[in-house]
Amino acid sequence: MIKCVILDDELLAISYLKLLCEQIENVEVVKAFNDPKIFLNEIDNLDCNLCILDIEMPGMTGIQVAELISDSKKIIFTTAYKEYAAEAFDLNVVDYVRKPIKKERLIQAFEKAKELVAAPQKKDFIEWNTNIGKTIIFTEQIAYIKTSEIDSRDKEIMLNDGTTIVLKNLSFKSLLEMLPSKDFAQVNKKEIIALSSIKVFSTNEIITSILVDGDNFIKLQIGDTYKNSLLEMFGK
Repeated sequence: MIKCVILDDELLAISYLKLLCEQIENVEVVKAFNDPKIFLNEIDNLDCNLCILDIEMPGMTGIQVAELISDSKKIIFTTAYKEYAAEAFDLNVVDYVRKPIKKERLIQAFEKAKELVAAPQKKDFIEWNTNIGKTIIFTEQIAYIKTSEIDSRDKEIMLNDGTTIVLKNLSFKSLLEMLPSKDFAQVNKKEIIALSSIKVFSTNEIITSILVDGDNFIKLQIGDTYKNSLLEMFGK
């Protein structure tokens, strides 16, 4: 199932695109926006795997929007202008559909998207903007992740050797989608633990194998919302 979100500054274009999508099997329009800033504020909280972005919009182009979300969402561009094609494909998007959009052409774009969504994602590393620039982090090296105390939009990753790296402006939801689900678990609103770093856990607390201050192990409180999913990971 393709769950898509539409962004276009023209309301008529949104209505037409939604109408086309409703006629295509296994495609659901989750939400539509006509303002890029509102779109960016909400996209991380929406259950979707594809974004259909108009390129030519006032204030912020679809390409600028795509640069901010392309690591976490598949993207189809729509535009009346052919000169953006090369720049669009530099972002490795699913497709580039010229306006006026035809149903048959949109179906082709969705077929490409379905193949990419269904394909198993290589998740032995994550790539994101950090405090040291664009960085590749191998997931097997990650011991623990927490929300930054300085800026809650950022996430601090502690590696197995104690090194800390700050992921800039990334939600837990998007981060969990990038991590191999069998190896990591969110334990409360502010913390994710690598299962390999768990030494002991009860119904309320996790004692990790991560040392701090020389001889103390990090302890994590398990939030009520996350207890069942954590127990399921251990077959309980």
